[in-house]
Amino acid sequence: MRYLTAGESHGKQLTTIVEGVPAGMPLTSENINESLLRRQKGYGRGKRMQIEKDLVDICGGVRHGYTLGSPIAMVVKNDDFKHWEDIMGEDPIDLDKEIRRTVTRPRPGHADLNGAMKYGHRDMRNILERSSARETGARVAAGAVAKTLLNHLGVKIVGYVHEIAGITAKDQPELTIEQKIQRSEASDVRVLDPDVEQPMRDAIDQAKKEGDSIGGICEVVIEGLPAGIGSYVHYDRKLDARLAFAVQSINAFKGVEFGIGFEASRRPGSKVHDEIIWSEKEGFSRRTNNLGGFEGGMTSGMPVVVRGVMKPIPTLYKPLQSVDIESKEVFSASIERSDSCAVPAAAVVMEHVVAFEVAKAILEQFPNDQFIKLKEAFDQYREEIRCF
Repeated sequence: MRYLTAGESHGKQLTTIVEGVPAGMPLTSENINESLLRRQKGYGRGKRMQIEKDLVDICGGVRHGYTLGSPIAMVVKNDDFKHWEDIMGEDPIDLDKEIRRTVTRPRPGHADLNGAMKYGHRDMRNILERSSARETGARVAAGAVAKTLLNHLGVKIVGYVHEIAGITAKDQPELTIEQKIQRSEASDVRVLDPDVEQPMRDAIDQAKKEGDSIGGICEVVIEGLPAGIGSYVHYDRKLDARLAFAVQSINAFKGVEFGIGFEASRRPGSKVHDEIIWSEKEGFSRRTNNLGGFEGGMTSGMPVVVRGVMKPIPTLYKPLQSVDIESKEVFSASIERSDSCAVPAAAVVMEHVVAFEVAKAILEQFPNDQFIKLKEAFDQYREEIRCF
C-alpha cells in the first residue's frame, strides 16, 4: 500500500491517491471527513481554519460503500481558491503582466530558500505553496483510509498532546484507549490531563499576544497489534524505523521516540528492558512497556507508544531577519497567515501517518487482495500468537 498527494496550499484542491487497499473493505466519505475535520480543530489555530471546510470527494476506487481493489482517489477542494486564481492558476499569463504576491524574501525556518536554490525558482511562492502544512490534509485523508482498515481488524489508535511549551501532561495509565479517544476529542488542546488544559491555553494566548509561536510533543498509542508485525531481517522492514520516518516527515517535526525514548540513555539496562511474563489467558506479554511496544523492529504485542517533537511554527508576527534573493538586502521576514500553536492539530496528523505505516506493514505480511481473507488471516495469526 502506498499513497501520493498533489496540490498547493492556495491551489484548486488537494488530491490523494491510495493504492493497494484490499477489495471489499467498507469505506465511506464519512470515514475520511471525520478525520479531516478533526485536523482543523484545536486551540491556537489561525483564520485559515475558518475559511476552509475540508470535506472529501471520493472520485475512484470505491463503489456502493466498498473498496474495489483499484486505486482510491480523493479530492479536497480549496474554498479560498477563488481569491487566488490569478496567482495560482495553471493557465499561462501574459509575459508583460505582473504576478501579484511574488515572494523573493525567504522566511527563516521554512523550505523557501533551500527549495528555491534546488529547483531554480526566483519566485519562492512555488516553494511555500507546496511545502505548506496544508498538504497534511491530503495525508490525513490517506491515513483515514488506513485507520478504517485497522478499525475493521480490531486495531485501535489515538493521537493526543503530551506537552506544549514545556507544560507536560501527566500520564493517564488508568484510561482505556476508548477513554483516551473520548477525552482527547473533548479537549480543545487535545490533552488527556485536564489539569494542564488551561495552562496550555494561557501559553498559547501569551505566544499570540507576543507575536510568537510555540511547539510541543504529540503522542500516539496503538492497541490490538499482535507480536511480530514488522521484521528484524531487513533494515527497511523494521516497523519502528518506518514509523520514525513517517513522523519525522510531518511538517515541523524534529524528533521521534518510542516508549521512554531518550530517557533510556539515562537508565541502567535493568530499568529499561521489559520483563517477559506469560498467562494462559493472554499468552506472552511484558511486565512493563518501556520500549513502546517494539523489540527488534517488530511489535511485541504491547501497546505501541510513539512520540513526536514539533518545533514552533516558523511564521511569526514578530519576524526574524533574512535576506532578499534579488536585492540581497537585509529585511524582516514576511508574515503569512499562521497559527500561534498547531500542536493539537499535529497530533491528528501524526495519528494518521502512523496508522498508514502500520496498515501498510500488515498488508505486506498477510493476504491483501480481498479484505475478508485479510481479516481471516489476521485473526488466525492473532490467535496463534496468543497460544504460542
